Amino acid sequence: QVQLVESGGGLVQPGGSLRLSCAASGSIFTIYNMAWYRQAPGKERELVAWITRTGNTNYRDSLKGRFTISRDNAKNAVFLQMNSLEPGDTAVYSCNANVVERATDPARSYWGQGTQVTVSS
Repeated sequence: QVQLVESGGGLVQPGGSLRLSCAASGSIFTIYNMAWYRQAPGKERELVAWITRTGNTNYRDSLKGRFTISRDNAKNAVFLQMNSLEPGDTAVYSCNANVVERATDPARSYWGQGTQVTVSS
């Protein structure tokens, strides 16, 4: 079994920054793509950014230039640096990882429990 645990959320003023972290633990052989999603109240979950094992990144168009995704393969962790935060960024942010638990297994998708980010003055 694999667990993903996020941290780093909180309350921040508009224009501020936060860095989210997500660490995977458990039975892990390797992790392919890792991603951050968010869901605002009354809205559907949306993809924020994702990163391949080799470090290639992709972002939601509207977030390019403000958010940066990175990962540490040795620690099975993914990060999201969020700058110039706006009230519209308020949401629950969740990480997702495609995990191979044993060398012969297919990848499985795992989710963290989510961390609240609130941007407000």
